Amino acid sequence: MLMLLALLTVRGRFDDPDMWWQLKNGQVIWTTHSIPTVDQYSFTALHHAIVPEEWFPELIIYGAYHFGGYSGMMVWLCCFASLLLIAGYVLCTAYSGNAKIGFVGAMVVWFFATVGLSIRGQLIGYLLLIVELLLLHMGRNRNPRWFLALPLLMLLWVNCHGSFFFGLIVIGVYFLCSFFNFRAGGLVCFGEARQKWMLLWALVLSSAAVFINPVGWSQVVYPLDTMLRQPVNLASVQEWQPLTLSDPRGAGLMVLLAAVLVIFLVRRTEVLHLEELLLLAVGSWLALSHQRLAFVFGILAAPVISRLLAPMWDRYEPDKDRIAPNAALFVLAVLVAIFAFPRQASLEKKVYENSPVRAVDYIQAHHLSGNMLNAYGEGGYLIWAMPQHPVFIDGRADLYEWAGVLAQFGQWATLQADPNTLLNKYNIAFCLLERDSAMAHVMPLLKGWTQVYSDQQSVIFVRSKQSPGPV
Repeated sequence: MLMLLALLTVRGRFDDPDMWWQLKNGQVIWTTHSIPTVDQYSFTALHHAIVPEEWFPELIIYGAYHFGGYSGMMVWLCCFASLLLIAGYVLCTAYSGNAKIGFVGAMVVWFFATVGLSIRGQLIGYLLLIVELLLLHMGRNRNPRWFLALPLLMLLWVNCHGSFFFGLIVIGVYFLCSFFNFRAGGLVCFGEARQKWMLLWALVLSSAAVFINPVGWSQVVYPLDTMLRQPVNLASVQEWQPLTLSDPRGAGLMVLLAAVLVIFLVRRTEVLHLEELLLLAVGSWLALSHQRLAFVFGILAAPVISRLLAPMWDRYEPDKDRIAPNAALFVLAVLVAIFAFPRQASLEKKVYENSPVRAVDYIQAHHLSGNMLNAYGEGGYLIWAMPQHPVFIDGRADLYEWAGVLAQFGQWATLQADPNTLLNKYNIAFCLLERDSAMAHVMPLLKGWTQVYSDQQSVIFVRSKQSPGPV
């Protein structure tokens, strides 16, 4: 059921604009056997240093494309989305001791994960966060030696996604709580000397393991740089905006926190562990600050809410489970998944409808040359489909903020500066813009610019001297 839910959730999500430049990165790594550490796709930030934080997932994404085309990429997405939900189910089941309440926890993971289920390296990063929580649970409740697997996990994680930094924070929280042993009403903390020393070794070795990456220190501090030194990126990119109550995930966050609070106040026995309280606080702060981090909150909250709800299903008897109906349901879910999996033609149609495919054909057919200014959201596709034309900007907002381009482009796109200033500074020869953007209505009013192409999604303007005639 979780596998089917994952497929039905992502089958229409083959349109993430960042997917394309990550696919291109994977192709470069695949063909050159080297990891790019400087920009090679734009003319505005050419050769500027980059942090290849997602190089390993990018390689796998391209491998899926290499062997299966768009269908291979969709298989990649369905597999990792399914693994995420199944891993969440395993974690919540182990944490609560109840297989059916564990399914409720998996649904919590799914609900908040919908903010970021797409063909991007973050999917693997958040899967590894679930694995880390499972290792910590096993170390706390079975054998502390499970903690020693954490450095290997961090070694993989730092080369997959910047969320590894959250992983270090989680280990740090567990280590901090291992120093305390108390009960204060419904709040408890159990610290054991053996676990404390094992956690210390795990934290030290994990902190060392994250330096095993292509660019060393720069990759380790990259998450901090994003959160503290990229104000334009955080202020202008939608996924970095605060989570609001008008978003279903914002309302869901408040409902979950309220449920935890009510259970905490009503019960008289052990309710909440100190590390759970701290991680819920961190996850809530992250999600309320940046909507994309609701993903993290869901993973941190799911096992907690599962454990708190487990006593409500105390009559569940696993021995009475019936195999035949479960098997029939499993087969039915697989058949529906096979039927619902999008075919190659539908994926191509989705790309055609959501990416500037026709505009790219026009540019190539009419041999437009010179510097191109493109829409922010279309830069990723242009990197993949038209590599001979370096882009002005794309979804790598961190790179363009470092290079000083992001703020200039933002002022240009939102009409906060004279449009001619940017066009002349970068000697722009033609512009590929989204049809409904503000600048698409301003460009016809500028002297020396002619609209030569338009479709339902894109519009192209060229400096009059190279205009090939409107289409």
